[in-house]
Amino acid sequence: MDNKLMLMIPGPTPVPEQVLLAMAKHPIGHRSGEFSKIMAEVTENLKWLHQTQNDVLMLTVSGTGAMEAGIINFLSPGDRVLVGSNGKFGERWVEVCEAYSLNVDPVTAEWGKPLDPEQFREKLEADTEKQIKAVIITHSETSTGVINDLETINRHVKAHGEALIIVDAVTSLGAANVPIDDWGLDVVGSGSQKGYMIPPGLGFVAVSPKAWEAYEKAKLPKYYLDLKPYRKNAAKNTTPFTPPVNLIIGLQAALQMMKAEGLESIFARHLRQMNATREAMKALGLPLFAPDGAGSPAITAVAPTTVDAEQVRSVMKKRFDIVLAGGQDHLKGKIFRIGHLGFVSDRDILTAVGSLEATLIELGHQGFTSGAGVAAAAKVIAKS
Repeated sequence: MDNKLMLMIPGPTPVPEQVLLAMAKHPIGHRSGEFSKIMAEVTENLKWLHQTQNDVLMLTVSGTGAMEAGIINFLSPGDRVLVGSNGKFGERWVEVCEAYSLNVDPVTAEWGKPLDPEQFREKLEADTEKQIKAVIITHSETSTGVINDLETINRHVKAHGEALIIVDAVTSLGAANVPIDDWGLDVVGSGSQKGYMIPPGLGFVAVSPKAWEAYEKAKLPKYYLDLKPYRKNAAKNTTPFTPPVNLIIGLQAALQMMKAEGLESIFARHLRQMNATREAMKALGLPLFAPDGAGSPAITAVAPTTVDAEQVRSVMKKRFDIVLAGGQDHLKGKIFRIGHLGFVSDRDILTAVGSLEATLIELGHQGFTSGAGVAAAAKVIAKS
């Protein structure tokens, strides 16, 4: 029998039936009044999700496209930027900045460790001539399951006064609290296939008034990713280019579901499932890659020492049709990652942990009592 496929990866994430049914409708014209009404609702609900009264713009791109747009619209060649790099995606933003001839000053940490906010403070305080134009941070580092201390780093950026803060919230938006207006975040990028609970294809960029001021001086080349036409068209509930109509209709349904659940409940669910997963791994004798206190609510990275990470993923897929993510770059074969992001329920966590226990038994992993992982996860869920 073909089993139901379970995506337990950080993207694409599972899509609710309501969203799938919404996307299955016949397309409508993207210049029609009907579509404009959908755009108006979606824009309003995006601002609710982002906790902002400022612009939240939709682009037909991945999360990487959203972040590239968030960088190139507000900077000029030669601008000095601090870029946090403690994983695959931090490294990617360094590469994007270098591709656009920015003066990149990386702030690094070992993969699996959070960035040190003090390193940012020291560099920002030393910049008495205000040459630093932006600080670029990955909030939830998907490649390692680490969440960085965005709130503290942002405070140091605000004390600097000149620099923008540009945030990769691709796997934290919709999973963790990112109060854009309360924290005064300038540019926040994210992607649809994560906490939004819809397939890949849409990127989102939230932009502050301070960032729009920087836009007027920015000189980096841009055309399709020029955010000004998106802002102008969004004010009229339309788009500058042809959008993925059915994907936006799916987004409408997903945002309605999220509003019904409520922000606090969404954040609590992700935190509960992260804690349940982490406690289960400890009970199974599997080392966690991210230290306690720095785990991401979107994904948990596991670094097994007695079994091969790729064998774990293979058995989970072949035996149980559960897809786990692997390690990237030098971590390939050394870790596997369990996604608990978006449309994931407590039942999914228990199912994945139980299947992982069976996989470990098959692979000869010892050092745990049968049922210990499920019991540990269930204890966290019951108390939350």
